This record gives sequence, C-alpha cells and structure tokens, in this order.
Amino acid sequence: MSVIKCAVYVRKSTEHGLEQEFNSLLNQDESCKAYIVSQAFNNWEYIRTYADAAISGGTMERPALKQMLEDISKGLINTVVVYKVDRLSRSILDFHNMMKYFDKYNCNFVSITQAFDTSTSMGKLTLNMLLSFAQFEREVASERVRDKIRASKAKGLWMGGNPPLGYDIKDKKLVVNDTEAHQVKQLFEKYLELQSVKRLVQYAEAHGIYSKKWISKKGNQKGGNKISLMGMHRLLRDMIYIGQIAHKKANTTAKGEQDAIISKELFDQVQHALKNNSNNKTESHRSPNLLSGKLFNSQGERFINQVKTNKNHTKIHYYAQKGLFIPAAPVDEVVSNTISEFLNADLSHLPPDSASALKSVNLAALSGVQKRDFIQAIVDKAILSNKQLIIYLDVSPNSVRPFITDVYVNQSSLPMEFITNEHSVTITVPVVFRRHTNTKFSKEKTSLLTITENNNLIVKAFATAWRYREMYEECGDVDTVARKVGSTPRTIYKYLDIAYMNPKRVNQILDGTIICTYKNLLNDSKQYSL
Repeated sequence: MSVIKCAVYVRKSTEHGLEQEFNSLLNQDESCKAYIVSQAFNNWEYIRTYADAAISGGTMERPALKQMLEDISKGLINTVVVYKVDRLSRSILDFHNMMKYFDKYNCNFVSITQAFDTSTSMGKLTLNMLLSFAQFEREVASERVRDKIRASKAKGLWMGGNPPLGYDIKDKKLVVNDTEAHQVKQLFEKYLELQSVKRLVQYAEAHGIYSKKWISKKGNQKGGNKISLMGMHRLLRDMIYIGQIAHKKANTTAKGEQDAIISKELFDQVQHALKNNSNNKTESHRSPNLLSGKLFNSQGERFINQVKTNKNHTKIHYYAQKGLFIPAAPVDEVVSNTISEFLNADLSHLPPDSASALKSVNLAALSGVQKRDFIQAIVDKAILSNKQLIIYLDVSPNSVRPFITDVYVNQSSLPMEFITNEHSVTITVPVVFRRHTNTKFSKEKTSLLTITENNNLIVKAFATAWRYREMYEECGDVDTVARKVGSTPRTIYKYLDIAYMNPKRVNQILDGTIICTYKNLLNDSKQYSL
C-alpha cells in the first residue's frame, strides 16, 4: 500500500489570542495530527503543517496556502487535512477553484470535524452548504465591522489607521502635536499664497516639513518622508483639521473628539482655491496626455504631445511619425479601461504586497486628476504597433500606496491574461487603426479601436446592410430606401455593396480571419468581395 502523504493546514483570521501559550492554531494542528495518527492503518503519514496567522479566509493571498499549493503540484503532498472547511476558505469561488486544483494533482481533502465524501453528489451538496454558510458568516462579520465604523464615525470617534500630521495618538484618541500643528497651519496659509499644490510640495521640502513620523505597535519607525503631490492634496482636503470626522463612503461628517488645528474659515478658503485651480494648467499634475513621454512605436520612437487649440476646443494628439497623428483620447481610453479591468482581475500570481495594494485602490472613487495620476504612476511604458498596444506596468507597493483607499478591498477576481515578473506586469491589448486623411492639411489622422469595439461596429454594419438589402429587394428603388431611412442614395449603395458581398468573405470577416475596420468596410467594401 502506497504512503498517503498528509499536510495539515491551519488558519486564524485575527491576531487576537495568538500571544497565548496554547492558541487556536496549535489546537487545530494537534487535532489534525491526532486524526492522521488514527488513520495509520490506512498508511497515512504526517508531512508538515502550513499555518496562516491573522489572515482572512476570504482571500487567496496567504503565504502558507500558496506554499502548500505549490508543494501539491510537486507531488510532495496528496492529502490536505483541516479542522473545518472554513479554515481552507470562506469563499465559494476560491474553494471550488482549489478543489479543481486538488483534482488536477490527485490530492484529497479532509475536514476532521465535518464528515463528507466528495465522491458522491450528496457529499458535494453537503460541502457546498457548509461553504455557503462559511461565506455568509464572513460577509455578516464584514457588515458588522462596516456598521461599527459608520456608527463610530457618526459619533466623531477616530477609528485608527495612520496618524495624520499634526496629531499624536494617546489612548486611541488624537491629541494635537503643537509643533506639527504649526506646520499644518503654515501649509494651509501658504497654499492661499502660492495657489499651487506642486509649488507647496516644493515649499514643504525646502522648509523641512515632512509626512507624519510615528512608531508602530511593532516598534518600527514609520513616515517622515517627503510629502508627495497626492499626500499634499489629501492633507489640504482633510476635515480632521477643523475638528470633523468624515465617512467617505457614507459621505457624512460629524463633530470629532479631537481639537481643531485650523479655523473653518481658513479651510473653506483653501477648498474654494483648490476648486478654482482644478482647471488651471499648473494644477493639472503632469501632462493632460495619459501616456505623455511613455508611449513608443514599434521602431522605438517616442511619441510626443501635439496640441492644437481652436476657438471652441482643443485637440490633443500623439505624434511620432511624420504626417501621422493619433488622437490621445482613444489611446488613453484603451489604457484606462485596461487598468480598470486589471484591478478587477485575479491577481493571485502577483507578489502578495503588490496584489494587496492594488486591491485596495478604489479607482471608481478617485477624481479625474487622481485617476490620471494613478495610471501615470503605474504605467512604466507602452508600445503601440499596427495590431496591438503593449502596456508595461510597475505594480510595486511604492507606486500604488499613495492611491490606496482606507477600509476598501476589491473582491473581484475575474480572469485576465497578462505576464508578471516580480513587481512588473505586461498586458497586450489587440487594437486596430481607423485612418482618414485631412486633404486640406495633407495630414493623416488616426483613431484607435480595440478589437472588441471594432468587431461591434463590423457586426452593426452588416446588420444595417442586410436590413437595407431587404428593403431594397421589396421596392427595387435605392432612392425610396434612402427616403425611408433618412439617408442618401450614395450611403445606401455603400451598404448594399456590403450586403451582396461574397458569403465566404463575410464569414471570414465576422470570425476574425480577415481584419478590417468599419470605415474601410463601408468605403471600400469591393476589396473584400473577391
């Protein structure tokens, strides 16, 4: 009889009780080991214990769990023993994915306090029911925590976190630090004089004003760094300095227990100035182009910004090749949508610190300026060719940390293809160009579409063409069709060319064998009719 190599997995969600001589992790470990010993007649053998302390079961970002899964893939383990199902996971989706992973490497799963057999349909149903209650318990606990935070902030209580500049923490309350309070007041007053956050950051560094320095519970020194642009924005907008406690998600404020550092009049003046300067170029924080200085063509040439201002509007383009101008908006939109999709993707293959930081960024809650700053911070460079846009991301925690939202965790874990190497990520987005020539200036203008957007337009073009063909075959007159649909005979002829295209070519275009843009199809459909 072959040896059954058993591993014990134990987990505890919080740090509470871990300092005890005999804690929950040790209890789980001893119980599971005893069970393995009781199965010695089946040739069960204990290999090792994997322990994750103070980590939620709702996430896959657990070091010991990842190590165990890796050892399973290497054949070092073929049975995982846990005290209860929820010790392995409290997420139904994560659990099912792990069960598939176990099946792939012929690894069994045993819960010593919940007897079930996953080889039968009833056993699978029992397991799913147990897991559903485990996930329900986790979600209810999360709701209780959120409700407590909301209620506490409504009473003006400070709910912890990094102490703000100007305050110290004593008995879990904020107490004014006179030296830092003077610096905070100095920054607010100086902004009214400078009218520029960027210049205020430079002023703070020149006058030795740095971010809050404090000692963590573990005795580590934190903070004391140069105040970043985003950090200065947060400081100038923080209502904590006028004695208020804000709840961002509920969009409410309450009188706080802490003393105010600045007057409400000064705070309101700064907010008014920030709002008035939001459209000022000095406050736009880097170039309006999202990929300014970071976009290259396939020959390695850097795109530069090209701005053309008319009386009523401004046009912004990327320019790298003589005579070729690419509007910035569609390129930036593709990048922005890709970053949004990436934040909602399964990031379990990234280093835990990077994945945790990225999942704490609430992109939807960021302002337009903050969102642009975030994307510009993590995009290292991008290469644009005729068929694809390759985006290289720097996802190191230092790049992401300034944009983290307190008490927010993105639970989405959607599939997405990308290549990762330590703290670097490469994403490839298939794209197509839609070109047209401005004969007045003899400049070729180019729009950019993702493959999905282009395909949607192609399908729409065929649908319209077949509708016009049906109308034409009923009346036999192009002018009549044009009047009915409110178009011109010339446009109807273009769509009829598409409608009577060779069916083989239609199938090749729709299934992606032949790539063409909507505009090319409409204006030169005969080239696809052969």
